[in-house]
Amino acid sequence: MKASTCAFALAIISHVASAFISPSTFAPIKDVGRSFTSTKQLYATIDVDEDTSRDTASMEEWSYAYGIGRADGIQLVGEDVDGFLDVHVETAQELPAGTSVMYIPSDVILSSNRAIAEFGRLEEAESLLQANGVENEMREFYLMLKILVELEKGEESPYYHYFNGLPRFFANGPSMTPFCYRCIPPFAAKLCQKERVKLNHVAFGCKSRVQFLSEKTRGDSLLWEWAFQIVYTRSFEAPDGSGDLCLYPIGDMFNHATEANVAYEYDEAGNCYVQTTTDVAAGPLTMTYSDPTNPSYLLARYGFLDESSPASFCKLGVDWHITDELINMGYSTSTLLFYKDTGEVSEQVWDVLLYKYLGEEDVGRQQEFYQAHMSGDFETKQSYHECYYEQTREKLLEHIDDILGELDGLSQKSAYGGAVAGDDHPRLPLILRHNDFVRATFMAVRGYYFPGEPYEEPSGSFSLSSKNAFFT
Repeated sequence: MKASTCAFALAIISHVASAFISPSTFAPIKDVGRSFTSTKQLYATIDVDEDTSRDTASMEEWSYAYGIGRADGIQLVGEDVDGFLDVHVETAQELPAGTSVMYIPSDVILSSNRAIAEFGRLEEAESLLQANGVENEMREFYLMLKILVELEKGEESPYYHYFNGLPRFFANGPSMTPFCYRCIPPFAAKLCQKERVKLNHVAFGCKSRVQFLSEKTRGDSLLWEWAFQIVYTRSFEAPDGSGDLCLYPIGDMFNHATEANVAYEYDEAGNCYVQTTTDVAAGPLTMTYSDPTNPSYLLARYGFLDESSPASFCKLGVDWHITDELINMGYSTSTLLFYKDTGEVSEQVWDVLLYKYLGEEDVGRQQEFYQAHMSGDFETKQSYHECYYEQTREKLLEHIDDILGELDGLSQKSAYGGAVAGDDHPRLPLILRHNDFVRATFMAVRGYYFPGEPYEEPSGSFSLSSKNAFFT
């Protein structure tokens, strides 16, 4: 799908729930469809091919018919992102903190808890998920099944027009090709492949264990993948502490940002309100999906690059065996940070680098440093940093240049692949932006700590012994 930039101005409705509901020929959620045991004669009519256009106009009409309301000035705005339509929420006017900008009735919310209550526990499928090491994905599994059941109802499903307005194209880890994995750094590639493993186990691995779906649906891998993607890129945990995993129709259109300005809230009846958490200027309304200091995870899970992130994981120790002592020293993707704007690094980076260096040179001194850290003996710890500053600094430069060299090599691969394959790899522009973001962050750190030491790009050009080996 090649969509141009467009905007959808929405009608204005009060935040009072009753005022959101407009007369419609659509049947109520509770009255539509069959039970999940009687869908075998139906089959999904949603086209999930990634080039299929999104029917956002019908989705708009559907949202009003089912009582989903938006406050004055709230708009859905569409824009072209790498040739595909992205839709997000904006406000046309300033809003004070605590403003309800959207209302989603409880009956419209798709819920993992309700799915489990509807289907019952699928013990055979759950055992398989546990055996494959994805037992923490149970909520996602049942919510995915709910989507598949509704898809089987076709146009008889009350969610048909909502589903038909959702994206078909995804650029996250599960959607990537082997070529894509070859064009991203090892840490990001590992995260992307981990998400792909979830697809294989949560969706594909359990297809035959869901007997209430039709044989045709059970055999439709593209449909399972699409349902999986909708759950993993659009669902959020309920804000009521129940642990319920939910899809909030239209309320799932808020984009991610490091500095979020809206959040979900429930009333006593389980209706969902999206409220501003701070005073908001006219423009995008955003939520924080996950740790903003790990843009590689956001790429792997959701398929976008968060360029607003103030810092990112420094990619240190991707191939290390991470011990309890390393974790105690501060090893974490959320603490080992490079700051892109200032070029500074977090304190934990220095701690971990020195701990690793001492382990290679003098285990006794390593343990003294470790114990000083654990006991809060700042003076002893600081004396170690001062004594070994040059060695630690050298380790930092070595790590930075290793990653930069890696990125330069990946850039050559990407350029070759893009020239040869062209439109066959529509995720490549996003991957290149991710790599450029990482490179700019590492260059900022290099410039801050090593201003008199210019970086020399590796010499030589990328060559292939087999084109087929590269693209398969």
